[in-house]
Amino acid sequence: MSKILDPDIMSRLAPLALNSRQPMLGDVSGRHRSPVRGSSLEFSEYRNYVPGDDTRRLDWRAWARSDRYFIKEFEADTNLRMSIVLDASGSMNYGLRNPQGSVATRLDFSKRIAAALAWLASEQGESVGLSTIHKNQPVDVPPRRGARHLGHILEQLEQVNADEDADLSTALHHVADRLPRRSMVVVLSDLFMDLRELKPAIEHLRWRRHDVAVFHLLEPSELEFDFDSPVKLLDLEGGSPLLADPAMMSESYRQVVLEYLDSITELANRSNIDYHRIRMDRTYEEVLAQFLLRRS
Repeated sequence: MSKILDPDIMSRLAPLALNSRQPMLGDVSGRHRSPVRGSSLEFSEYRNYVPGDDTRRLDWRAWARSDRYFIKEFEADTNLRMSIVLDASGSMNYGLRNPQGSVATRLDFSKRIAAALAWLASEQGESVGLSTIHKNQPVDVPPRRGARHLGHILEQLEQVNADEDADLSTALHHVADRLPRRSMVVVLSDLFMDLRELKPAIEHLRWRRHDVAVFHLLEPSELEFDFDSPVKLLDLEGGSPLLADPAMMSESYRQVVLEYLDSITELANRSNIDYHRIRMDRTYEEVLAQFLLRRS
């Protein structure tokens, strides 16, 4: 097992299936609906016979009733391709000390979610890929199946470190262009960027008919700004530090954050993406359980 996978947590999550929200185009037979017709137990519809069709799919009972030839169509089932996009920009290094004294960063939280999803998908026989948004050493692993490939992805996740700056929108455009067939794209990020740049990237993914799920990770102090004394704020992506007095700016800060979150929610609704706003005071097991159950 990987250092970022907890066997006890994975055993509790294993009974929950990872489902797509729309038909998928995979490589082999699987548990997910496909947009193409095939052979399965689930009947879809009748259509008129066309010369060249497989006569074994003719419905002779329908012919006996109507003296016309009909072909029975069935839903084809296929496997899922999942591409995980992990934000490794500097702001993902943010976190606060927990009661044990260690610092749990946004990147640590994201790695555990990504590793768990990769493991669950691999156990179902799905294809899994990984892309990291990183300035100096980006990772780009195309989706494949198999235990050895899963081990490679987990190894890459363990080695990811946050960088000063990275471009999420460019990375999402790259993923949309690189995936040749409709897939499930899971984005793990703090979404600290200009939403005018994020909008066309999300729309590009949806235009390519990918099933997009976004985990938006936020530390509670970022939402509440509940500091009780002046603080020195450091820009983790290379900007200048800022001295701030919470008593003077907390109310206006919360208003700006509320407007920002409302804009993201509106973008998610308009683009029909599976958006999850995650407070980091929750456990990643709870986050994943809710995600998987909503998709069931």
